Amino acid sequence: MITPQGERLVREHTVYSCVMGSRAFGLATDDSDTDRRGVFLAPTPSFWGFTKPPTHVEGPADEQFSWELERFCELALRANPNVLECLHSPLVEHADTTGRELLALREAFLSRRAHGTFVRYALGQHRKLEADVRAHGAPRWKHAMHLLRLLASGRDLLRTGELRIGVGDAREGLLAVKRGEVPWAEVERRMTRLAEENDEAASRSPLPPEPDRERVEAFLIRTRRTSAGG
Repeated sequence: MITPQGERLVREHTVYSCVMGSRAFGLATDDSDTDRRGVFLAPTPSFWGFTKPPTHVEGPADEQFSWELERFCELALRANPNVLECLHSPLVEHADTTGRELLALREAFLSRRAHGTFVRYALGQHRKLEADVRAHGAPRWKHAMHLLRLLASGRDLLRTGELRIGVGDAREGLLAVKRGEVPWAEVERRMTRLAEENDEAASRSPLPPEPDRERVEAFLIRTRRTSAGG
């Protein structure tokens, strides 16, 4: 349940917000939800007391989730797939001056760390899908679709150095998976091939080995000082 402080932070201090999920990926259908993600900047004085502001807030709207700026940057530097994709959504709903600075830093967060995080996340989700098959005879097809999408996105990021989250021409093939029209054995074969392609791309990726942590930290410190009035 959202607290009054959390709701106030999201409503009054959001610096960036966007639509994510199927609508951002180009996979929306008539029954798709609208998933909103955002970043808020907790005022610097709110850190001075014993009670610190939250690192994230769920709500206040349905399907809405926001991170405090520092937490968001930490996760992006670690190449968290969900956070990196949030920075590259084509459906930006709000970006103030700080939000636009954050968007201008998108390349600073990208590194070959994405190879480990994208593939590791995918393997974890794959195990869950296998458990579904054992328990129910079939996976959650929507999750299978998004896993294929994520593996393809990670592969292309490692190959090109650019993160594109729209699926483009792959839309119909992915939606066929969501509808359960592709046998599970074939879906697994595609997952395995995509994971191998991620490994191959990582060895010659144009991405730097590590993100530009110093550049991101300078932005964070400057933003905190401005918020403190100093």
